[in-house]
Amino acid sequence: MSLSKPSTFNIVKKQYAYKLQAYIQVFMSLVFIQMLGILFSFNGVGMSGGGSNTLGVNVHYYSADIVIAFTIVWAIISAIHITTQAYRNDDFVFVTNRLSSNFSNILFLLTASIVGGITAIMSTYVMKVLMYVLGRTEYLSSPIAATEMIIGFGATILYVLLGTAIGYFIGTLVQLNKVFVVLVPGVLIGMIVLGAGSMNGELLQAVFKFIFMESSFALFFIKNVILVTLLFSSSALLSNRLEVR
Repeated sequence: MSLSKPSTFNIVKKQYAYKLQAYIQVFMSLVFIQMLGILFSFNGVGMSGGGSNTLGVNVHYYSADIVIAFTIVWAIISAIHITTQAYRNDDFVFVTNRLSSNFSNILFLLTASIVGGITAIMSTYVMKVLMYVLGRTEYLSSPIAATEMIIGFGATILYVLLGTAIGYFIGTLVQLNKVFVVLVPGVLIGMIVLGAGSMNGELLQAVFKFIFMESSFALFFIKNVILVTLLFSSSALLSNRLEVR
């Protein structure tokens, strides 16, 4: 009989370190998806124009918005994959329980969100370098202020983290009962259809503004932290109902 009693903190730390190495393919897929986003961004995210009888001007707007959208989709899919049985079985190389497994998963997803958010914003500079190499220097803009850059990093990381929380919650539901494979997409599509038809789409607009259009970064931070906490907490509670190995 062993006299040593492993602590939850040490177990979580070991599982987290293991997952950073074992789930390296998650970060490899991030590189691919962001390169794809950069490729789609070369046509710009918007355009305006004007002119007269002798002169015409077209202005193309370039940003990391498409890359960020691709990164959020990557976050949702990656979080769903982590909840699958194959990934859950990896935890059993340690002395573990649902609590330590969920904590280590959340820490890994938090790390992935930070990496994904930072690289998504930095893709703006990758696009600028590529445009310079291709001789399209007329599209290069002035440097962004440090404060705006920090807020951009923070907001993007929170968006990606929210994506992982949504994916983790959906994945836990699917592992709980396979009927959610059909039910979750059906509910989402139904909400979109009903929301679009309700009050001329005002319901969907209200949800979109609540999550994505907050002008105050402090309120945006609080909203997202609450949503992420609720989703991860609900996932942890639901995972306790999964069968044990």
